[in-house]
Amino acid sequence: MLDLKALVRSIPDYPKKGILFRDITTLIEHPAGFRESVERLAAAHRDKGITHVAGIEARGFIFGSGVAIAMGVGFVPIRKKGKLPGQTLGENYALEYGVDTIEIHADVLGAGDKVLLVDDLVATGGTALAAVNLMRRTGATVEHAGFVIDLFDLGGAEKLRHMGVEVFKLIDFEGH
Repeated sequence: MLDLKALVRSIPDYPKKGILFRDITTLIEHPAGFRESVERLAAAHRDKGITHVAGIEARGFIFGSGVAIAMGVGFVPIRKKGKLPGQTLGENYALEYGVDTIEIHADVLGAGDKVLLVDDLVATGGTALAAVNLMRRTGATVEHAGFVIDLFDLGGAEKLRHMGVEVFKLIDFEGH
């Protein structure tokens, strides 16, 4: 097994002073590291009855679509407001300075669907919590989430667990 953590570049003071940004582009540029990341996320969820993988825009699309292919299930894009054609469902979530909205197609999920939420990183959990709420509103079951990175001391994974979501992650980093 590769040391995936060693393939993640840390960039100090980005996007602002005091933040240590965990950059996954160095991981996805490494063919074996990218493949292993996707395979490990998929392997951890193969026996869970998952019918769909949902990925949060934009880096969740990268890992989520790969996991969906590896698992042989459909992929559901969770996008920022106004990016999907047709009828959508939306969920608001708080930002540091304001509110944003994520959306899915209104007809993509329903009762009987079991969804795995995938993203590159969980920090405070705001977007992931909104995604779980949004998908549950369709009647779908969302009990599992997979992340490449957990910034564990920012508490997002724990918030998801309090919502009844089992959290799987490949790498732990302190949050900044």
